[in-house]
Amino acid sequence: MSNTEQQELQWIAAARRGDRNAFSKLVQAYQIPVFNLTYRMLGNAQEAEDAAQETFLRAYKRLSTYQPDKKFSNWILSIASHYCIDLLRRRRFQWLSIDDDPAMEWLSSDEEQPDDAALRGERAEEVRALLERLDPSYRAPLVLRYWHDLSYKEIASMLDLTEPAVKTRLHRARLQMAALLEDKARAAVHPAATRGPEGAVAARSSSALHLTSQAALAA
Repeated sequence: MSNTEQQELQWIAAARRGDRNAFSKLVQAYQIPVFNLTYRMLGNAQEAEDAAQETFLRAYKRLSTYQPDKKFSNWILSIASHYCIDLLRRRRFQWLSIDDDPAMEWLSSDEEQPDDAALRGERAEEVRALLERLDPSYRAPLVLRYWHDLSYKEIASMLDLTEPAVKTRLHRARLQMAALLEDKARAAVHPAATRGPEGAVAARSSSALHLTSQAALAA
């Protein structure tokens, strides 16, 4: 066990005894990774800040349930993930088509990381916008895998899933993002299709087809 982990356990033990100063040290240690996760999940800085605060509040109330043989980082990120998923489900996000498209290299492999290729300037904004369009059940494993570098086993434990289920959701998340990129590219090449009554009808028909396809997959 590292010195950092030993220090964390001391803070946790003290916090369980009611030492709020000890818990504040845990907050300081994890406020950035927790905020990064909530921001990736929610896509709004103010909502992400509120969600991070709620995460630490829930963590404080549930400290008695924390098992010292587990990573504290995974435990608190799990709380944040579940809270964000609940928030997103209330928004009733609609799913889009999952037709495959190799528009971004990192979307085609579980082993590649998106950070270097996508998270720069406009690409970072594009990825954030794409994440907002994903279903919450797909978004959480994607963020935990690629931005927090967690293993399938860790993600499965955090989200109460099996490892095969995690891999399936990651695969479908990448396909959804590829489809969104394809839609965006198509709109850029044929902008007239989105204007006028005929374009509006075509857009609605396309959207309905996407939703029908997704519903069939979910069923």
